[in-house]
Amino acid sequence: MDLHRTFAEVVVWEDGRLRHAGRVDMTRSGLEGFAHTLRADDEVVIEATGNAMAVSHLLRPHVARVVIANPLQVKAIAHSHVKTDKIDAGVLANLYAAGFLPEVWTPDAATERLRRLVARRNQVVRHRTRLKNETHAILHAHLIPPCPHADLFSRVGRAWLERQALPDDEHAAVRRHLRELDTLGEDLAVLDRAIGETTVDSPVVRRLLTVTGINVTVAAGLAAAIGDVRRFSSPQKLVSYFGLNPRVRQSGLGLAQHGRISKAGRSHARAMLVEAAWAAAKAPGPLHAFFVRVRARRGHQIAAVATARKLAVLCWHLLTKEADYLWARPALVANKVRGLELQAGQPQKKGNQRGPAYAYNVKALRDQEMEIARRAETAYERAVAHWTPRPPKAVRGRLKPARLE
Repeated sequence: MDLHRTFAEVVVWEDGRLRHAGRVDMTRSGLEGFAHTLRADDEVVIEATGNAMAVSHLLRPHVARVVIANPLQVKAIAHSHVKTDKIDAGVLANLYAAGFLPEVWTPDAATERLRRLVARRNQVVRHRTRLKNETHAILHAHLIPPCPHADLFSRVGRAWLERQALPDDEHAAVRRHLRELDTLGEDLAVLDRAIGETTVDSPVVRRLLTVTGINVTVAAGLAAAIGDVRRFSSPQKLVSYFGLNPRVRQSGLGLAQHGRISKAGRSHARAMLVEAAWAAAKAPGPLHAFFVRVRARRGHQIAAVATARKLAVLCWHLLTKEADYLWARPALVANKVRGLELQAGQPQKKGNQRGPAYAYNVKALRDQEMEIARRAETAYERAVAHWTPRPPKAVRGRLKPARLE
């Protein structure tokens, strides 16, 4: 089936031959009517589009299997100068019949819902960032110095903003931005509550919280992106899924050329891993030592991306082996878990009800955990001290054949 917004082109592959079966209306009633014409042993192939999951849910009870294809890989395998809807549907049928169709993993209902929540939260955060940038741009356009307060959008920051000498239309625009920020802040709180309720009992999220630099938001986003970790046979597969693997070009006798990361994957999860990498780089531990070691050779940005890749590998091992991070700080982890519980709407604890999360507020225990993390960092530095640095990248060109004596 070649899906469109209002219709789907259907081609049937049977006994090695293709047969055009017409069009189906892309409405619930139209798809249900089409589903009743299918047999229980039929297999349906569609491409990953915005409505592919809804089509899959409608057709799945009526057929043996619904397969969702990766459109980018299908295009790379079966590129054609003659392109019509019937040809596209026939390409999907032929590739699946030949066993060459690149499939997309279909998440379960809970993972799909978490993905939607995480995506909506990301949209709200991006909208808030855009409004804040527009407000700062208005001040910059009228030569107003930066706000002396820590947060321009706090109560005191807004009072300072109201006193600035701006034209009437600019003041109106700033007030409109502030009203939108307040509305988006309420929406963000609702989404955080929904994400917390969904992930508060998730063993995957709780295990990811043991890693330095990963907070509740990052852990929920990674859990939504990964889904079932068993679908990744190696940590390199997960790294590639996040688009953190370097591009490699090699031909003939020439040396392999490693370039920038591919960025071919879930961009939101990749951005959250980089965010966690920056946080991990500021805390003592092996990850901090790794960041410093790469930064000395390649700079801040590359070190952050390399640390994000190491975090992806670490997440694969933790989830596959069902083990917590070895150098986790117990009080900090308990504090993050308690934050997740509060985000999910669980009641506050007072007095004797306070659990291990409040040990993080005791300075002596916090300093003790920091000292253990520093020792782990020192041990990592000693372990890699004898490693020789990777040789510089070879100049592009062909290798000269060895001379026979």
